[in-house]
Amino acid sequence: MTALRIDVADLLTHPSARRELGLAVPLEGLAGSAARVTGDEPVVVALVLERIPGGIVVRGTLTTRWEAECSACLTTLSHSLTLAVGEMFEPEPLEGDTYPIDGHEIDLEQLVRDMVVLELPLAPVCADIGRPACAEALAPAAASPSPDPRWAALSELEL
Repeated sequence: MTALRIDVADLLTHPSARRELGLAVPLEGLAGSAARVTGDEPVVVALVLERIPGGIVVRGTLTTRWEAECSACLTTLSHSLTLAVGEMFEPEPLEGDTYPIDGHEIDLEQLVRDMVVLELPLAPVCADIGRPACAEALAPAAASPSPDPRWAALSELEL
C-alpha cells in the first residue's frame, strides 16, 4: 500500500465519522508544459476525511513548491503552491466528477496529481511571483512609427 492509498474501513462503518490525515509525500512526474514539482520536493497533504451517506468527502489543503524558467527572461523560478481540496469519493464514481472507493480504500494519488498539475503555470514569468527581474521584457512596446505616406492611398480603400 502506497502512502496515498488510505484504508477507510473505519469511516465506512461509522456514519458521520471523521479522520484527520497529514502526510508529506514526494511524487514523480508532477509536471505541466513549463513548470514542474521535482521528485525530491514533497507534496504536503493536510486533509480531513468525513463519512457522508453517499461516500467520503475529502477537505483540506495540498502544499508543494514548483520550479520553472521564466518565459520572458529564462531566470529559474521557484514558488510555493497551496491548493484547497474539496472532493468526493464514492463506491460508484461519476467519471470526471468524483473519485472511486475501492473496497475499503481510497487512493489520494490521482486527486493530488489532478489538482497540482492543473494549477502549475503554463507560461510562468517573474512578475507572476512578484519578482521584477524581467519587467523590461514585459514592458509594452513603444508606439509604432507613423505609416509611410507613400502607402496612404491604400488606407483609403474600402474592402
